[in-house]
Amino acid sequence: MSLAAEAPARAIPWWLKRHETLLAIILVIALAGLGAANERFLTVDNLLNQGRLMTEIGLIALPMTFVIITGGIDLSVGAVVGLCAIMLGYSWKNFGFPLPVAIVFALAVGGVAGFVNGLVITRIKVPPLIMTIATLALYRGLAEGISQAHSVRGYPEWFYVLGQGDLFGVPTQLIVLMILMLVAGVALDRTIFGRTLYAIGANETAARFSALSVDRVKLVVYTLSGLASGLAAIVLVSRVTTTRMDMGMGYELDVIAAVVLGGTSIFGGSGTIWGTAIGLAMIQLLKNGLALTGVKGDATIVVIGVALILSVLIASSLQRRRD
Repeated sequence: MSLAAEAPARAIPWWLKRHETLLAIILVIALAGLGAANERFLTVDNLLNQGRLMTEIGLIALPMTFVIITGGIDLSVGAVVGLCAIMLGYSWKNFGFPLPVAIVFALAVGGVAGFVNGLVITRIKVPPLIMTIATLALYRGLAEGISQAHSVRGYPEWFYVLGQGDLFGVPTQLIVLMILMLVAGVALDRTIFGRTLYAIGANETAARFSALSVDRVKLVVYTLSGLASGLAAIVLVSRVTTTRMDMGMGYELDVIAAVVLGGTSIFGGSGTIWGTAIGLAMIQLLKNGLALTGVKGDATIVVIGVALILSVLIASSLQRRRD
């Protein structure tokens, strides 16, 4: 009797039990429903435009997946976006840097901001939550102090190609995101670096006893988080054509929501870039689809919140079944 009961379970393909597969099925169902409710939703132009709009969050979500897999968190990413955007415009206008140099400078600022987070977390052992809350305030304050509430405009036309251009009909920044997503996915799935991230998140003490470079790897992932925030700032400025001190505000919540919805455990040790990609698409398309069907912003937040709760419940159930 027990063998007969277990046979159907064994017959289910392993990939159908994965969180990413269930999430993809839910996404397809949601797209079909929203497409039936509004004929403009599933048009190519609308979908490509949503891809353009979600790129900044997506760029930050890639290294955030690495960070959360290690059992950490980075709440400063939105503030780093604002700081890098200000430093891009400020160095170009006030320091007289050529714009390409200003872009590299802004990326360096992002990298240094992430490096500082990682250095304090690994050397002084400040919990990531506390450290990144502190630097959220610090970096946002620096952006406000440097900008003095002034915006920077008038960038040359070539700069707008990154945020507003397209290649073969596909938005330029979406192509950049897909390339980096592929690189990040391969790095996480097929390299020693990726295996080390999972080992740290599953049991950091055991990873140290296994002679893994725990502190070095954590320093790298926080630095990558800062660099990605700097790149997101450049894409954002290119898209909206201006630099403001409040850029990136609230990004940290959207980024973490996409990563967690994609199945990455907030406690570390599990998660995939592909799940993050599906979570990112689901959040952006739900926002757009609900808006097109006349649902107001507050109700959209409620729907996304319910989706997050269901995602956590599904992930917890699958984890218990695997255990």
